[in-house]
Amino acid sequence: MSNNKITFLTNWEATPYHLPIFLAQSNGYFKQEGIEVAILEPTDPSDVTALIGSGKVDMGLKAMIHTLAAKARGYPVTSFGSLLNEPFTGLITLKGNGINAFKDIKGKRIGYVGEFGKIQLDDLCSKFGLSPTDYTAVRCGMNIAPAIISGEVDGGIGIECMQQVQLERWCISQGRPRSDVQMLRIDRLAELGCCCFCSILYIAHDDFIAKNPDKIVSFLRAIRSATLSMLEDPVQAYKEFTHFKPDMGLELHREQFERCFAYFSRDISNVPRDWNKVTNYSKRLGIVPQDFEPNCTNSYLAWELDPDEKDPMGKQEAIAEIQDEIKVKGGVFSGNTLRYVEPANL
Repeated sequence: MSNNKITFLTNWEATPYHLPIFLAQSNGYFKQEGIEVAILEPTDPSDVTALIGSGKVDMGLKAMIHTLAAKARGYPVTSFGSLLNEPFTGLITLKGNGINAFKDIKGKRIGYVGEFGKIQLDDLCSKFGLSPTDYTAVRCGMNIAPAIISGEVDGGIGIECMQQVQLERWCISQGRPRSDVQMLRIDRLAELGCCCFCSILYIAHDDFIAKNPDKIVSFLRAIRSATLSMLEDPVQAYKEFTHFKPDMGLELHREQFERCFAYFSRDISNVPRDWNKVTNYSKRLGIVPQDFEPNCTNSYLAWELDPDEKDPMGKQEAIAEIQDEIKVKGGVFSGNTLRYVEPANL
């Protein structure tokens, strides 16, 4: 086997926010950096950390809270960059399902993706005067929207730019307004100050990183080139993506990409402030021990990093406004390429 090969495992089947990875492949950015990347898609997203953490796959994608938990459970993995920063995540439901505040989950069936979603729900129960026995937990994996549509659950944990869009598209098909889809954001319920626990990260086995620093740097340079190309001309980038992945050409996927656009990390860096918040949150949930240190690094990013936002809460509110505008006016395919820009007077 050639020593320039890398195996890369996505965190789910191909989705619109995987575009920079597939674009780096289809546009030859990996080849330009002298590496060959085999992009793999898991049959079960829960397998990703085990496959990377056992060394069976070199690198891949995982959410921040899962990356922390993987390390705490003995999987030697480290994040060396970010793909998607702080996508809004919360309890999604439909008007008429009787969930207008978190306490309303009492007596309801609530879907969750995996183990840590259940832990988050139970923690919120204690905050809002409920017991974990007050609701029925249903593990749905990534299929939260179909479970809500079918009536299997009354609500479930999902991401704004993915499952929420899927549910909104269904409402439109039924002659219902988008506003019939509601989200109770977990960061607000848990008073976290950010939605960074679901930031999507590039991770690798620690041995692979230690033995192949040049490959990590080359991979990141290729991803950086693809990311900047996408941000400069998102419509053309998506056209190239769907040429490579034709099944991503549905209107649903195009709209999901529009809603993902504001969350893409421009400099691909791990944000220490966010890592510290989620590490402390994970300690509170009992996911990691009290002496746990964040397993992340920016040392392989070969460019100047963007400065931290001076007003992270203001950023969250600004992005919420951007997402609301996209719902009404459309996103990149309607010429709206809005992303957060920090006010000059801060």
